[in-house]
Amino acid sequence: NMSEEQIYVVKGMSCDGCVRSVTNAIQHADGAASVAVDLESGHVTLQSGLSDEAVRTAVEDAGFDFGGRAA
Repeated sequence: NMSEEQIYVVKGMSCDGCVRSVTNAIQHADGAASVAVDLESGHVTLQSGLSDEAVRTAVEDAGFDFGGRAA
């Protein structure tokens, strides 16, 4: 479901540049993805058709730690 919203935990983001890197990596994997990053909590709210593994790959390729889905 393309409109399903997932919240993931991404560790290692410390600045706006980090936010851009993560956002760009996810949107590179899915050009239609809607990405909202909360720097303080490290939560990335995503609406896309990507699997958890695809999101993990994008985040790790960008140089950050993927913490899985937020509880």
